[in-house]
Amino acid sequence: QVQLVESGGGLVQPGGSLTLSCAASGSILAINAMGWYRQAPGKERELVAQISSGRTTIYADSVKGRFTISSDNAKNTVSLQMNGLKPEETADYYCNVDVMVRDGLRLVRKVYWGKGTLVTVSS
Repeated sequence: QVQLVESGGGLVQPGGSLTLSCAASGSILAINAMGWYRQAPGKERELVAQISSGRTTIYADSVKGRFTISSDNAKNTVSLQMNGLKPEETADYYCNVDVMVRDGLRLVRKVYWGKGTLVTVSS
């Protein structure tokens, strides 16, 4: 099993900054990618940013230039630095990891989700 622990959510004023962190633990043999998704009330969950084990990054168009994703493969952690936050970015932010784990004698690829951390952007 793999466990994800998220931290860093909270209340921030429009234009402010927050950093989200996520630590993965458990029987992880390799990490393929780590990322952050968000889900606002009444909306579908969407990708915010993702980073692969090879440091390739993907960002939602709406956050490019304002958010930065980084990871520490040795520590199995991923962080999301968010600058210039907007009220419409109020949402639950979820950590997501794509990993290789052992299933008996096989190596299998699995995706795990954190429980989410709330980011509220409001004055």
